[in-house]
Formats: sequence, C-alpha cells, structure tokens
Amino acid sequence: MSAVKKYLNLVKFSHTIFAMPFAMIGFFLGFRIFQKVYTDDFLLMDMPYWNTFKILFKEKWVVLLLVIACMIFARSAAMAFNRYLDRNFDAKNPRTAVREIPAGILKADSVLWFTIINAVLFIICAYLINPVCFFLSPVALAVVLGYSYTKRFTSLCHLVLGVGLSLAPIGAYLAVTGKFDLLPILFSFAVIFWVSGFDIIYALQDEEFDRSNELFSIPSVWGKKKALRISELLHLLSSACVIIAGFIGHFGWLYWIGIAVFTGMLVYQHSIVKPHDLRRVNLAFMTANGIASVVFAVFVIADLLIH
Repeated sequence: MSAVKKYLNLVKFSHTIFAMPFAMIGFFLGFRIFQKVYTDDFLLMDMPYWNTFKILFKEKWVVLLLVIACMIFARSAAMAFNRYLDRNFDAKNPRTAVREIPAGILKADSVLWFTIINAVLFIICAYLINPVCFFLSPVALAVVLGYSYTKRFTSLCHLVLGVGLSLAPIGAYLAVTGKFDLLPILFSFAVIFWVSGFDIIYALQDEEFDRSNELFSIPSVWGKKKALRISELLHLLSSACVIIAGFIGHFGWLYWIGIAVFTGMLVYQHSIVKPHDLRRVNLAFMTANGIASVVFAVFVIADLLIH
C-alpha cells in the first residue's frame, strides 16, 4: 500500500463528503452577495446574467480553490490527531483495532507530524484568503483538534464534532465576503444538529466499550433507546434550520426539493437503525448522510445560480 493511500485511509478522506457540500453552499451564498454588488453596473451595460457570472467568477475561483484546500487540510489535521490521541483506546476496541496506528500500518509519530503539517497548511491557506479567515484560523483549529479530547470528560462530544464541521459554511462565506451574516450562520447550526445527530447513531456501536473504558458519549450515558430519541430531536432541529433559512433567504423551488431530500434522508436513517438492531448503522452513517449533504448542496447551489 502506498504512503498516500495509507494517509487517505487514516483520515477517511471519503468522509469529506459530509462537510464539503456545506462549504460550497457557504461559498456560493457569499458569491451571490458579491455578485449583487455589481448587478446595477452590469445592467447598465445590458450584459447577460451568465456573462456577468463568468466575469465575476474569474475574480473568485482562486478563493474557491483555497476554501477547498482549507477544508481538506483542517479535516485531515483533525482526523489524524483524533487517531493519534485515541490510539490506545483503538487498540483495545475490536471494531477499531484495524486502524492504521494500532495495526502498525503507520507510526504514531508520523501521524502527529502529518497533523502538524496539515494544520500549518490550513493556516497558510487562510492567510492567502483574507485577514478575517487568517485571524480566525487558530480558533477553527482549536475546535476541530480539541474535539478529540472531549470524549474523555463529556457526553456532549457529539455536539463539539458538529461545531467543528459547522465551520465549513460560515468559513467559506467569510472567505468570499469577509463578514458574518444570518443565512450562513443558520446553515452552520443545521450542520451542528445534523452531524451531532448522526454521530450519536454511529456511537451506538461502541456503547459498551465506552462505558467500560470510562469514555463519554450519549449512548454510553443514556443508553441506546434514549440516544436515538436525542438524535431524532437533533435532526428535527437541523431540518428546522434549513427550512427557516429557506424562508429568510427567499429561495426558489429547487431549494425546497433539496430540503425534501435532506429531511427524507434523515427520516430514512432513523427508520433503519433500532436499539436492538445496529446492522445498518454504516448504511445510515455513510450512505444516507452522504446523499443528504451532496443532493441538498446541488439543489441549493442551483437555486442560488438561477435566482
């Protein structure tokens, strides 16, 4: 196995599918604001919409690439640090003993260096975007790296993970506009509740292990049945956030199709995972949530581009 593949497996690169679509939503929300600033000037020149879009996008495509790079580097640093910090627990858990460090595929020191390199690259990319992103980059790193410690002292660790991923839409919006706004914040709250909800479902697999090793999670503290109810509540709140955003943002019909798919996938994952039957946890975790984020983002961005 090549070194690149080992590190891609280490950070579960395929799981980027969860937060990256929301980063793209944040970027295009910001781009819409950027585009509106120039609308009057282009209307005076009788310039078609798509010509306007192409001209303005040429000014921001580098920002888009830097946003994507920031997402990759921050997430890689967070995942690698989590694997480094949890290596001893992973070695004791039959489900996670096959991970790269306990299995001897990668050395712990190498993973720590990988974490540091990705963190530095993230800060460099944030610096290249704008001063606001640069000055907030240490805060973002503190959140995404700090999450790895939370399972040792609080069952609210799932919410901290949600906060980490929720930085994607607001961070991308800041990259384009340099300022905060209500809509991207609503999408960030949607991510907090969505991610924490499905992370609780994923944590059901380790309920007994976490309890026996004095690790905190919603399932280990409250049990499987109550944990699923809490997850359902969080997903209800996530759906509420995107619905409120739809009204505040005056989105069109494409957005509401996206919401229908997003909420449908949330309902679906709760229909296939039961306290006494965890066989389809991975289907709920990866497939349902991957579809939810990607399809929702496609419809939101399409709506932003045509309205």
